[in-house]
Amino acid sequence: MAEPTYEVVWPLGRSVYETVPVTPAAADLSGKTVCEIWDWLFKGNEMFPVIREELSKRYPGVKFVDYSVFGDTHGPREPEVIAAMPDLLRKHGCDVVISGVGA
Repeated sequence: MAEPTYEVVWPLGRSVYETVPVTPAAADLSGKTVCEIWDWLFKGNEMFPVIREELSKRYPGVKFVDYSVFGDTHGPREPEVIAAMPDLLRKHGCDVVISGVGA
């Protein structure tokens, strides 16, 4: 009995997305608005207050938009939350985003 023959394919497949250039990091957060995005999975409720406190000490006039404004980026409403994100970031005058705080 002959062994079967299989066609070999590349396991990673071809890329179907376009890369986007990364925006340079903000050098100074003084007077900027920092928006917090969280997936509600690991200790963001503990970490964001610490981050706010430390950034406020270093950058006069920095403002924060709490993660609760944007919704759960990993929950059952994830597609809706992500779709609404650009408009919410614009609405709140976001200059910088902190996303995915946790382990």
